[in-house]
Amino acid sequence: MLIETEATPNPATLKFLPGRTVMEAGTRDFATPEEAAASPLAEALFDLGDVTGVFFGRDFVSVTAAPGVEWLDLKPDVLAVLLDHFSANMPLFRPGSAAGITVPPEGAEFADNPEDADIVAQIRELIDTRVRPAVANDGGDIVYRGFDQGKVYLQMQGACSGCPSSTATLKQGIEQLLKYYVPEVTEVRAV
Repeated sequence: MLIETEATPNPATLKFLPGRTVMEAGTRDFATPEEAAASPLAEALFDLGDVTGVFFGRDFVSVTAAPGVEWLDLKPDVLAVLLDHFSANMPLFRPGSAAGITVPPEGAEFADNPEDADIVAQIRELIDTRVRPAVANDGGDIVYRGFDQGKVYLQMQGACSGCPSSTATLKQGIEQLLKYYVPEVTEVRAV
C-alpha cells in the first residue's frame, strides 16, 4: 500500500492520501487527545506525542505537528500508523461511539434569523459547492456556523485551523466570493 503525502498551506500540517475513502460522508476534526478517543486511528496518531491535530476528510487524513517538531522526524511515524491502520482494514471509529455526531464548541453556533432563510441557503450553497472542495484540496474544511446582520461566521478545521494564510483565504477569497454572489454579506469572520 502506498500512502502519498502533500504539503498544505499550513507548514505544521501534512495531508496523507491512503488511496482509499477515509470518510464516506462528512469530515471529522480532532483537536485534542480526548476527542480522539472516538477513533483508534486518531488516538494512535495523538499517541505519537508530537501531534496536536488530526482531521479526516473524504479521501485524506491531515495531521498537525506540535510547534517545534520537524516533519522529517515525525512523518515516518505517522506513515507507519496510517499504513498499519489501513492495511489491516481497521474501523475508523469505535463501535458505539458518537463518531457520527459533531458537537460544535459552545458559543460557536449562531441562530439564523428565519427571515434570512434565502440568504443563508445561498451562503451554504456557495460554501458547499465552491469553498469546501477547494479547501479540502489543502487538507482542511470550513464549516458554516451562522449569519447575523450581514456577518457570516465560519469555523476552520484541519489544515485551515491555525494556518498562517487562513486569514487571507477568509478575507480575500471567501469573503469576496460571498459578497459578490450574496450582496447582503458584509463580512466573513472565523469562530
